Amino acid sequence: MLKVNRVCKTFNAGTINEKRALVNVNLHLHPGDFVTIIGGNGAGKSTLMNMIAGVYPIDAGTIVLDGKNISRLSESRRAQYLGRVFQDPMMGTASDMQIVENLAMAKRRGQRRTLAWGVTRAEKEEYAERLKILGLGLESRLTAKVGLLSGGQRQALTLLMATLTDPKLLLLDEHTAALDPKTAAKVLDLTEQIVGERKLTTLMVTHNMNDAIRMGNRLIMMHEGQIIYDVRGAEKKSLTVKDLLQKFEEVAGGELANDRMLLS
Repeated sequence: MLKVNRVCKTFNAGTINEKRALVNVNLHLHPGDFVTIIGGNGAGKSTLMNMIAGVYPIDAGTIVLDGKNISRLSESRRAQYLGRVFQDPMMGTASDMQIVENLAMAKRRGQRRTLAWGVTRAEKEEYAERLKILGLGLESRLTAKVGLLSGGQRQALTLLMATLTDPKLLLLDEHTAALDPKTAAKVLDLTEQIVGERKLTTLMVTHNMNDAIRMGNRLIMMHEGQIIYDVRGAEKKSLTVKDLLQKFEEVAGGELANDRMLLS
């Protein structure tokens, strides 16, 4: 489903602020893979997400999604193939628009706009059914402005919007990091439920090593723009946080100095 081949990215090349963010990264995902990505600050996790999404152009290499080379497509052209949930709950929704209007926009992502009536009755019924899955009572608040929702409600809604049209690839960029622990656990449970039911190929960046071990069928660790560890299946299920820290020390040649990951 996804083939990232020898992708490189350097920011501010040739200056004192030069940063090699990705160094010959290779990553292949099969349909239905749910891959968690961990690593310290500046490891290249979010940069990899941004390269796949088309936020920045790659310097070298190729990105192929479901057999289509998207390496040079713009971010807007890639939107029809991708779903994405950001760390900030405010980024995935339009606060001044109603819940139903936000869902309608997500439903039409990548499609041509027409002069047809905005949201049909059938669509409203569909959105209400989808919202029931969240268990937040939003199905009875379709006309409420999204700006009135809590951060957790907005993030759950963003997750639903990102998966509404079954994207080729779902990108989750630390999508629970800004939430309180109870709400984060709720959103993670919803993530697992939606991804599992719809069999979505998923990449999830997280700073929480416990979540990285528990979620998905595969785990990769990044360091200084490279993938230094890749584990899946039964081996992944038997991992502990101690194992991950030990593996980091072995491969990276030093202890992990990242408060967010260690505290999590």
